[in-house]
Amino acid sequence: MNAQSHPAPGWTTTPIDARIVRGALDLERTEHGVLPHRLPARARRLFPDDHLARASARPSGVRLAFRTRATAVELDVLPTKTAYAGLRGAEDGIYELTVDGRPAGRTTVPGGNLDTLDWATQTVTTRPGPPGTARFDGLPGTEKDVEIWLPHTEITELIALRTDAPVEPLSGRGRRVWLHHGSSISQGSSALAPTGTWPAVAAALGGVELINLGLSGNALLDPFTAQAMRDTPADLLSVKIGINITNLDLMRLRAFAPAVHGFLDTIREGHPTTPLLVVSPLLCPIQEDTPGPLTADIDGPKVGFRALGDPAEPGRLTLTLIRQQLADVVERRAAEDPHLHYLDGRSLYGEADFAELPLPDALHPDAAGHRRIGENFAALAFADGGVFAP
Repeated sequence: MNAQSHPAPGWTTTPIDARIVRGALDLERTEHGVLPHRLPARARRLFPDDHLARASARPSGVRLAFRTRATAVELDVLPTKTAYAGLRGAEDGIYELTVDGRPAGRTTVPGGNLDTLDWATQTVTTRPGPPGTARFDGLPGTEKDVEIWLPHTEITELIALRTDAPVEPLSGRGRRVWLHHGSSISQGSSALAPTGTWPAVAAALGGVELINLGLSGNALLDPFTAQAMRDTPADLLSVKIGINITNLDLMRLRAFAPAVHGFLDTIREGHPTTPLLVVSPLLCPIQEDTPGPLTADIDGPKVGFRALGDPAEPGRLTLTLIRQQLADVVERRAAEDPHLHYLDGRSLYGEADFAELPLPDALHPDAAGHRRIGENFAALAFADGGVFAP
């Protein structure tokens, strides 16, 4: 698999548009090509927060999907990678190719733009860089379903798709669509590859099509996120609520439950009877009984997090209190909404999991942790007896 290539004459160039892009809610036309976003243009326009925009533009769960006899595939892209001042440089994101749902290759694209974030000032400086090419070859020459999963760690502008045989969009294949919203853990922080984020693992095991609205640092009960979920066709819905609200010390107890009710009310405007699973936070010892905000401790190449809030101050939110509130909200609504369900996040990652697979930075699971969470979610939600069971 080569990062740079020059196609031979006779190759097919296929327009990159909504017919072959899955997992994105908006495709923005840029001077280079197409930039997938996981939030609609209106949300980005009304709330032009840079951190949210970057989270939305990192294409977690976004992939190109098509059917072809091609034995070689090339995708020209302009990546934008992120480095952190004082820490190690940005690593190249991984592109993964699957054939008929099975892994068939990985590659990276060096170069591209580089954004450097200063933790202290929260400012970003950008160094422009050149496009590159993700190439996959040696594929079987039979008709097959091909998906190229884009890196979940870097913004990716799509420039051109070339194959040595024609392609056509995939049919729906009769698979249900699962729309999930959560925090950086759902987006895939610390997962090694795009199919290794816990929602991607769970979707593969559950045999569903994933739309991942995991937004790093931005699972904050924002109305525009609820509106995006309301307006997106889906067969299954889940919202993972709490960790970012505690991290940021965003609200107090009095505001939390009404905000959850409002968020769910908006989703239900577009999905009145769709199975909807409310998931509380995973185990996170630094915030179980200590409110936020969080601070980052930087020690050379390592980052760790700790909570600064005072547990004695009335009304401050901890993960323990948030789980109690979410369970109560779902119980109160269930009388009129039998398709609404609650899942304690500690059943996905709890005390035993933490003992075996501790959080490297005290906040985010590692690659093995993502696998464990995805497997547990699939067993609890998609298997027989689960709320998402076929």
